[in-house]
Amino acid sequence: MNEVFPLNGAITALNGHTVCLQPACEEDRELIRPLARDERIWEFTKTLLIDDTYDLQFDDYFDEALRLPKLGGRAFIIRTNDSIIGMTRMFHVEWKDKRLEIGHTWYIPSVWGKVYNKECKLLLLQYIFEHLRFLRVEFRVAHQNIRSQRAVEKIGGVKEGVLRKFAIRNDGSRRDTVVFSIIDDEWPEQKLRLLQMVQAGL
Repeated sequence: MNEVFPLNGAITALNGHTVCLQPACEEDRELIRPLARDERIWEFTKTLLIDDTYDLQFDDYFDEALRLPKLGGRAFIIRTNDSIIGMTRMFHVEWKDKRLEIGHTWYIPSVWGKVYNKECKLLLLQYIFEHLRFLRVEFRVAHQNIRSQRAVEKIGGVKEGVLRKFAIRNDGSRRDTVVFSIIDDEWPEQKLRLLQMVQAGL
């Protein structure tokens, strides 16, 4: 049986200095819908296509996010100063092997390159390694998305390889997937680096 993330009780959010990660709920749907309707966000993943079918695509996307707790995962709304700036997920959870994946992370373009992603990952990784006591966190990035690959490397992700012709994107194009990971042995050093970056506001 899959264990579920213990976020329904005492822990209702992951709070940092610049961001708060709140478990996604139905009430967030219409707040997120217009924010996600930006082609720049999906340039490399093509998760959502900005066309006449956008609303149907978005509802499927958000429904999938809300189903994650039943699979042991969780989708989060990323907020700063009471404003929503993006979403992220913990998913592909393997409790036996104590590993999971962080992904489906996106931000509105106006906050790209700012400190928010670093603190978001700090909060998630701290929860995964120190509360859940997992051994491995994986990140999978489209090979076209050099910006996201650099961001994962900056937070300490180790590049493990490329899964060739791994997926077909929603526009029909092919994508290779670059795999990164952080393991529990590396976490103390990476946590210190992340803390320093967040404190410096980098």
